[in-house]
Amino acid sequence: MEPNPVRYVPPVYRPPSEAESLILPVTDGCSWNKCTFCEMYTDAEKRFRPRSEEEIVETIRRCREAFGDQVRRVFLADGDALTLSARRLTSVLEAIRRELPAVRRVSSYCLPRNVRNKSVEDLKRLAELGLSIVYVGAESGDDEVLERVNKGETFETTREALDKLGAAGIKRSVMILNGLGGRTLWRQHAENSARLMNATQPEFLATLVVSFPKGEERFRAGFDGWQELSVVELMQEMELMLSRLELKRTVFRSDHASNWLILKGTLGADKARLLAELRAAIAAPDQARLRPAWARGL
Repeated sequence: MEPNPVRYVPPVYRPPSEAESLILPVTDGCSWNKCTFCEMYTDAEKRFRPRSEEEIVETIRRCREAFGDQVRRVFLADGDALTLSARRLTSVLEAIRRELPAVRRVSSYCLPRNVRNKSVEDLKRLAELGLSIVYVGAESGDDEVLERVNKGETFETTREALDKLGAAGIKRSVMILNGLGGRTLWRQHAENSARLMNATQPEFLATLVVSFPKGEERFRAGFDGWQELSVVELMQEMELMLSRLELKRTVFRSDHASNWLILKGTLGADKARLLAELRAAIAAPDQARLRPAWARGL
């Protein structure tokens, strides 16, 4: 068997929609890695480091030899490839274009802070070279919630990044964490998350339910008094956020393995239907088509 042309440092993560993509690491780990709710890059071997330009370009060349024109999509890993400079990213995208000419879409996770030092012109150049979509973990639009979970961002820093990406023509898939504010901050978490989405009008919006497969100790240490929402309370928070959303053409998904109630639609065309589904489930949870706990895949 031929050796894998890509050097991976496990664990490796990607968005569900990148299942068919070549996962191309340009960094290892996450440059921030301080969010108390996140368990993705906490293993010792996943300490943050950018990979060298030489290694990345050589990996792309080996992928050409191994896969030829079979590669149509590339996902730049790990946690925030956009921490690399515009020059480094330009070099990577040019190598993908040169060595893998069948590629039609390049994507990446993106922390808002990593857009700060890139101009709209920088981002437009990356878009021209194939960077089509970035996945932005906003988590919340509420400053108090963001501070409690040590996100290192605010409503304004996230809004600024999303606006800059939109102006450059890069599609934005934004993630909000249902339940992140717990029972004390759920209302402001829902309302301000909706306010952030209304201000930026992202192309895609997804919700996940906050969960802690490895335990809650680190999270609770920074969020004194946090209480987990029940399934019905999670749906009530979602109903409040959806009711406040005024989106024009945003594809909405609440179908991650962590979600109890699967919701799919386009906002605003499907807003009334989605709210009706939510309200019916809240009124009669025993009759709702909720995902069983064993199937949540956490």
